[in-house]
Amino acid sequence: MTDTVRGRSTAENAQLALLLEVSSTPKPGNVDRHRNHDDLRFEQFVAGAVGARAGLDRAAAGAPVGDAFERAVAGMRHQTGGNTQFGAVLLLVPLVRAAAAGDLTPEGARAVVDETSVADAIDFYRAFEHVDVAVDEPPEDLALPDVRQGGDAAPALRERGLTLADVMAESAPGDGIAREYTEGFERAFRTADRVEEGSGPVTDRAADAYLAALASEVDTFVVTTHDRETAEAVRRRARAARDGEETPEELADELVERGINPGTTADLVAGGLFIALERGLVV
Repeated sequence: MTDTVRGRSTAENAQLALLLEVSSTPKPGNVDRHRNHDDLRFEQFVAGAVGARAGLDRAAAGAPVGDAFERAVAGMRHQTGGNTQFGAVLLLVPLVRAAAAGDLTPEGARAVVDETSVADAIDFYRAFEHVDVAVDEPPEDLALPDVRQGGDAAPALRERGLTLADVMAESAPGDGIAREYTEGFERAFRTADRVEEGSGPVTDRAADAYLAALASEVDTFVVTTHDRETAEAVRRRARAARDGEETPEELADELVERGINPGTTADLVAGGLFIALERGLVV
């Protein structure tokens, strides 16, 4: 599917969404065009977005979700920062598939997820071999193979007939991106609405949408990398910043200094930007 007004393809809009997301500022705790983490820099995210393009092209061409995602992550890794946009790409691939099929709606995206297979689940696990992804220590009663097994989990996935939709449904209670898969990408579409309803440069609108999303729900990546108490405190601070009790810039500087990275919220913004671009957002 091609945007005939601006001449961008669906895959190009997905790549542009990744670039606009990292260029937006301030995004408290995230890398942006003014802030770097000790182990991740702005230019590495830009390179990751370029590297992910081949997988996004595959998604737009109708490739299976797992295959397109694994290809995108394999390309994303070709920069020195490691994992830059794993979650964002995971969110984008089914949205790209839905858009390419002409049905970029919650129902259309849900249909893409419902059609995923065991092979998609295996490719999802294989993607973990390309980059280090922060995951919780698996509980003893884990209902899924540990993602850290990578492709070695394939026999267990095949034996139990677990599709990618099954994996996401099992993971949803503790993972914000998995929850998007099970709930029709509700927060991504809500973020798109916020971006479209805003004013000024798109990167400013995206930063505003990021702060709104961070204030509305606990970031599950912060829960994973720190704890729920820290994530709740970040949400309260984001609300205070929205209410003018402190500036988003001050909060952004503090969270970066403390190494607190609300990565799931950034992933949602990338998804929202893609939806908005496909619906005609002008850049």
